[in-house]
Amino acid sequence: MDFIKVQPEGRADMDRSQDELSELATSPIEQEPRRADEVVAVYLSERVAEFREVSDLQKKGWSSKEADKFFEKQRQVADNCDAPTARLFYDMMQRMALYLNQATGGLTVANPAGSTDVSIMDFCMAPGGFLGTALSLNPGSRALAFTLPSESGGHEILLPYTPNVTTKFLDITMLAADMGVMDIPIAHPDAANFLPQVFKPGPTFDLVLCDGQVLRTQARASYRENREARRLTTTQLALGLEHVKPDGTMIVLLHKVEAWETVRLLHRFSKFSTVQLFKPTTSHAKRSSFYMVAAGIQHQHPEAVLAVECWKTSWKVVTFGTDEECEGAVREGELAVDEVLEEFGPELVRMGRAVWEVQAKALARAPWMRS
Repeated sequence: MDFIKVQPEGRADMDRSQDELSELATSPIEQEPRRADEVVAVYLSERVAEFREVSDLQKKGWSSKEADKFFEKQRQVADNCDAPTARLFYDMMQRMALYLNQATGGLTVANPAGSTDVSIMDFCMAPGGFLGTALSLNPGSRALAFTLPSESGGHEILLPYTPNVTTKFLDITMLAADMGVMDIPIAHPDAANFLPQVFKPGPTFDLVLCDGQVLRTQARASYRENREARRLTTTQLALGLEHVKPDGTMIVLLHKVEAWETVRLLHRFSKFSTVQLFKPTTSHAKRSSFYMVAAGIQHQHPEAVLAVECWKTSWKVVTFGTDEECEGAVREGELAVDEVLEEFGPELVRMGRAVWEVQAKALARAPWMRS
């Protein structure tokens, strides 16, 4: 097979980009193994009243045309965002970040006394409300931010210019060299789009924000449609954990506490960090999304090193592999569900209860529930 070489160093003007605000795309590649999902659901149903309530309310919503219209309207607004709506999103993200910090302290970096060298990385920054709040909570901090250019389908940046923020307009899922791939097959549909190395070796950042979601407005090769969510997630997790400082914090946007893939992720992070979950009571409360705040990260812990390796391998498979190989990568570890629940189940119940409580209250008040 013929290959092209990704050079280890590149220029900022070569950057392409990735961003977020729309709901996470789902497809067969992203669906959790059915057996494992069912085992987790049964385990939680037997132990958590809040989870049972969410499940019942969701079933009612599935049969509601009004619910379909509600979420379709939200998708249309996200995909066709005018200036006033973009400003609303920006302000919403600022408020959400403040609420998250009040609940978890996750955005406030605790540096040694007298140190002002706080570094932040935001993988999918635009419009910039979340990062803006993080900067204001850490005076004098500096940030490296990635975002998809508006001409490629990305959102407009509304964060006021500051020299403390370096913005790279590139698609983070194309960071092949940083993800450990230097030789690109010439025949690959994205052969010309993969990027050279951007990150310097070693830990650099005190705080890493991983809240990117797949944009339906982004033009991309057809092979990526069913794989993009996993490509985006594994890129953020692998590079974020690889470059976070000892005792640093990662804030990760996730979906469905009860999903097997999410359970595995929470279990993995709990081995080398202190994990808290946060779900806002105002914005997106009806949805399954929530934030994981992983603090005190020990990035050299054997489990952390293994996690980075696994995520990079997964990215390689869903980027260069066949559909069969992708399916195999998704299903890897399915049989460990009982073992994980035995070890981590009580902690999962404790952490997830508050998330399901917020979602249940929001779903109960949804307009389609009154019809």
